[in-house]
Amino acid sequence: MADDPDDAPPSDTARAVPSGRIARLGTFGRLAGGVAGGMLAEGARRLAAGERPRLSELVLTPANAARLADRLSHLRGAAMKLGQMISMDAGDLLPPELATILARLRNQAYRMPPQQLDGVLKAEWGPDWRRRFRRFEASPIAAASIGQVHRATLPDGQVLAVKVQYPGVRESIASDVDNVATLLRIANVLPSTLDLAPLLAEAKRQLAEEADYRREGAQMTRYADLLDGDGRYVVPRLAPALTTDRVLAMTFVEGRPIETLADAPQEVRDGAMTALIALVLRELFAFGLMQTDPNFANYRWQPETGRLVLLDFGATRTVPPATAASYRALIAAGLARDRDRIRDIAVETGFLGEQAVAAHRLAVDRIIAAVDDAMNRPGPFDFGDRAFVPVVREEARALLADRAAWHVPHVDTLFVQRKVSGTALLAARLKARVEVRGMAARAVAGRDDAEVDVLDD
Repeated sequence: MADDPDDAPPSDTARAVPSGRIARLGTFGRLAGGVAGGMLAEGARRLAAGERPRLSELVLTPANAARLADRLSHLRGAAMKLGQMISMDAGDLLPPELATILARLRNQAYRMPPQQLDGVLKAEWGPDWRRRFRRFEASPIAAASIGQVHRATLPDGQVLAVKVQYPGVRESIASDVDNVATLLRIANVLPSTLDLAPLLAEAKRQLAEEADYRREGAQMTRYADLLDGDGRYVVPRLAPALTTDRVLAMTFVEGRPIETLADAPQEVRDGAMTALIALVLRELFAFGLMQTDPNFANYRWQPETGRLVLLDFGATRTVPPATAASYRALIAAGLARDRDRIRDIAVETGFLGEQAVAAHRLAVDRIIAAVDDAMNRPGPFDFGDRAFVPVVREEARALLADRAAWHVPHVDTLFVQRKVSGTALLAARLKARVEVRGMAARAVAGRDDAEVDVLDD
């Protein structure tokens, strides 16, 4: 129902979204000016104390980080979306100050004031748009980076979820992405030798697709058709007569936040994550299509039916056969417990860089061994047992510290891996136990069961 939806913000957090290029540029300009002023003040303070601070230390002061979070939340759109993605996907690589503040963006989204919301809906539906509904709730039930979601009731009583895009989001994507990339460069988060051009181009393309609500509606319909008859999942159905490029209307589906499963019995948590992991495997090896945003808010749980509600299909992408083949080869090597083959395939397929493996072969081998040992303990894999994580984190330090060896996998691999890693993170949050090896073996063998028997190994 929403892009990265959070609980609806309180009524006093309405704030108009800068919609024009000049207005958004001005917001970035004020951010830069505020950061520069903060840098001068902090630099003077540290010099007076006899310190010689680095530039990145001056950029990432608590005050400057607060300015960053507030401005990105105000801008929303690509700027806020990238901040959310960075905080979720690269938190361990970021300076603690920046990671902490960017993490706030996952839970901070202002809503449009009523006048701005009315202006958007008049532009999309016409001046008499209210006559289409018996009731349209002005206060959003969710607000996030690209749009906010409202509950609405049609004259016949059908309840819809209506996602309304913030004004100016689509037009600002390119400049917002470039501005956030510049911020990361200034903060010295990324090595200057790292070629970001392909990633930035892909980020702009992906965000442009996410801002196309007709496209998202079509992808939602594809998923509803693919999963039709599978009792484990619920996908909202499109309301095409009310959907435009900037408004997405769909059936409203009840569900609780997926995190509430943390208090459910073990078998319930296990069943939910088994269904979600089965879906990821089907996306990768059967559908050739994947919703690549694993934000927890994109899932809901229906305790009465035991079904998963799947939301937000803006980040849906085709999985190229070569990418699926890379994962199939890597999983096959893992199932065979051939650690040398795992490492070699990881390099061949671009998961790891040759330079990193050549310089840190022993660390890479120890990481592979730790994961292999954890995956091959008797019984279902216990995502709640994180004993191997400190080993992996410790061995990865040398690789992360060697910035010259940093490697960017192919963009298709990055998006798939984002979904895989995010799903594992959710399983860890829920402390689920899942028969991952049996499921992976069936998927690699080409078996696409609509109902996975987790005991069939």
